[in-house]
Amino acid sequence: MVRQARAVATRQQIITGAARMFEQSGFEGASLGDIVDGAGTTKGALYFHFRSKDELARVVIEEHHRTSIDTVDAIANTGAGSLRQLVMLCHEMARQIVHDPIVRAGTRLTLEFSGTADAPAQPYIDWIASAQKLIESGIARGEIRGTVDPPTLARFMIGSFTGVQLVSQVLARRRDIEQRVDEMWGYLLPSIATTQDAAELAEVRVARWTPPAEAVTATADPSVDV
Repeated sequence: MVRQARAVATRQQIITGAARMFEQSGFEGASLGDIVDGAGTTKGALYFHFRSKDELARVVIEEHHRTSIDTVDAIANTGAGSLRQLVMLCHEMARQIVHDPIVRAGTRLTLEFSGTADAPAQPYIDWIASAQKLIESGIARGEIRGTVDPPTLARFMIGSFTGVQLVSQVLARRRDIEQRVDEMWGYLLPSIATTQDAAELAEVRVARWTPPAEAVTATADPSVDV
């Protein structure tokens, strides 16, 4: 049992170390030697758990994807309205991309692999599907205008968030990402919400989800200065 727990811990240590290298240098720039050094382990331990750098990169993307889907489910469990859930989801994704090295690496790798034949499209497919489900629920509950086309809005919302975080990274190393996501919703909410009451829309814009303290501690990256 102790050996199994140690193996699980070592595997996660390698994934986290690899994530930091991929986020810093990209897939091509991160050598296996860099990953081993960054993880503080051995090449033998790495090959015990992963057959190649390609497999390791795919696992990082999968872990990022799993984190995102878990976040969707956790926010759904709050019982908040659909518009608030959409806002909370974007802001939580922004928080994770700043503080979680696996999320940052998964984001970079997904974009890097987007031009390949086996591009990892599933994360975006699932994010869009989750947003579409919330939008359809919002229309049914009278929060979102019935003239809105859910698939189109879902794709636009995820695309907008992707662009906002990317530009924030280029111009400000994501230090202003919360402000930029808030600005995105400042333009988007009045065009899709049934209410036009400024106070009510402002209340929706400040909706946030607070993850459990242990989850924040587990994913916090002390190397990030924000």
